[in-house]
Order: sequence, then C-alpha cells, then structure tokens
Amino acid sequence: MTLSLATVASIAPSTRSRVEPRRDSLTAQRSTRRLTFTPKYGRGPTTVDVRYLWCGAADAPTLIVQGGISASRDVVALDDEAAPGWWQELVGAGSAIDLQRYRVLAIDWVTPADLGTDAVSSEDQADVLAALLQALGIVQVHAFVGSSYGAMVALAFASRHPRAVDRLVLLAGAHRAHPLSTAQRSVQRGIVRLGQASGQVDEALALARQLAMTTYRGSDEFARRFAGGPEFRDGRFHFPVEDYLDHQGRRFVERFDADRFLALSESIDLHDIAPEQVPTPATLIGFPSDRLVPLSDLCELQRRLHGPATLEVVESPYGHDAFLKEPGQLAPLLRDALR
Repeated sequence: MTLSLATVASIAPSTRSRVEPRRDSLTAQRSTRRLTFTPKYGRGPTTVDVRYLWCGAADAPTLIVQGGISASRDVVALDDEAAPGWWQELVGAGSAIDLQRYRVLAIDWVTPADLGTDAVSSEDQADVLAALLQALGIVQVHAFVGSSYGAMVALAFASRHPRAVDRLVLLAGAHRAHPLSTAQRSVQRGIVRLGQASGQVDEALALARQLAMTTYRGSDEFARRFAGGPEFRDGRFHFPVEDYLDHQGRRFVERFDADRFLALSESIDLHDIAPEQVPTPATLIGFPSDRLVPLSDLCELQRRLHGPATLEVVESPYGHDAFLKEPGQLAPLLRDALR
C-alpha cells in the first residue's frame, strides 16, 4: 500500500479503541523528535534525537510496532518507495494490522552513541517510546506489538509505563535472554571486535551475520534447502549453504555498522524484566522451531505475568524468523489479539 504524506502534528489521536476512524483519511509522518530522558547506564538526563514513523487512519487508536535489532522504523513502505517495509505483508490497509483502523508508531532503536553511554537497555528503548508518546499527545496506545527484541522492549514498556498501554502482543521474545542464545551472540560480538582490532570490520561483521543466520532459522529449513553435495571451485569445496550465508553477510554489511550491531546485540543479553511487574494483558506467540527463544521460556513468561496471558503456538520451519516468514498463520492471531 502507499500512503499520502501529510502534516499530522496537530492531530491528537484517540486513545480509545471504540472510536471509529475516518477510513478515507490515511496519514503518514516520518520525522525526528528531540526528547529528554535518563538512560539506565547514564549519569543523568540526556537529550536524544529519535527517528520515528507514525502512519495510518487519522484519529484512530495508535499501535506501537517494533521488530528485531535490525528492524527500522519502516514497518511499512510509504509513497513511491521501492523497498517494502520489514512487516509489509502484515501492516497495511485491510491487513492484519489494519491502517484503516489504527495508526502505527515505530522508532529506529537508539544506541549508546546516541545517548553518550557505554550501553543501551531495553528499558531505555521503552522510556524513549514513552517520551515520544507524551510529545505526540498520546495518553495510551491500544497495543504494543513487539517481535524479537521488540517484544523485550514491550515487556519493559509495560513494566515501567503500565498505564500507557492497553495490551501486549509479543512474538518470539521473552523476559530474559536464554543463556545459550547469549553464548551464541557473545561469539558473534567477539568476531566483530576482533575485526575492529585487526582492521577487517566489514569481513568480521559479515561473518558474525552468517553465524547469526544459523540461529535465526530452523533446522528443517536448512535441511530442505541445502541438502545437496559440495562443489569444488576456487581450489576448495563449497557447500550449498555457503553461498546463502555469504549473501546474507554482504547484505547486512551494506545496511548496518559494527558499533550499532555490538550495542543492540548486547542490549538483548542485558534484558531482564520481572514478569510479575507486568500487569498488562498479553498475547504471546511462539514457535517450537525457534532456538533463540525456546517455547519453554514463553511458557514460563505466561505463568509469571501478573496480568492475564495467552500463549499461541505456531508450527513453522523458519525458527526465530517465523515472525517474518509466516504472515498467513500470524494474520488471524494478530487480528484476534488486537480486537
């Protein structure tokens, strides 16, 4: 879908889900706000420029939608943009996250470089979003829909700002990082730091991304796609999976930098929220093939949340990336959770 760019700063969105939006009036704003808050690892209040997208039906309830550490504010594409948004198949007019019924708010994650700190926490991201809501005049969002790192930030947001959100929809994200997943990310960060020390930053970042891809996707998918035999070329054997991994590494280097990767990867592993401090009703969505966020962690989260919570289990061969690869299965769950 495409949206018409409009000046919407003067429009105060409704905070009640029962309000019927003007379905013929879709607005979009991509902008930057200068906000002040106190970072968890800072020494006092700091000012940060936050890049955000706010789009959908004028006067409709707002949804916060946030993805993984590599996701940007561009959840959905705007006018004449060739590249689709990272959740284009699920966000749009008439889609599961229906821009004729809601307005979607999303930010680019902030980093220590933005904050002048040594690290950034999921609580910092949550506080930035809360400050942005206040600046935009939004008292309460209808829901916070978070995937992966976005789900972690959603839990931090509901813990720290419970009156600002009516419900949570959490995909492939829990209250803490699993220790095995932390181990895998630690190795990735070690590779990048070694590249920085040796002057081979791009090569190291690409290699770290390749390793990350082996944790994002499920075993069944790799078995189905890359079961063929090796090919001898350039003086050695190349296995079918290598070309795929090389491609993923190159693509990542083109759009990401090493310091940002290190900071946001570390932020995942610093994340630790007490579920008992989250009173907001929640829908959890997990994938049995997800090796980064095991289903057992989501079962524990469901048991410990202070507010009512349901857990939806979606079978998929795509592992952690199922939240990106299974729009057909996720669409009815999202519609039900937001209803």
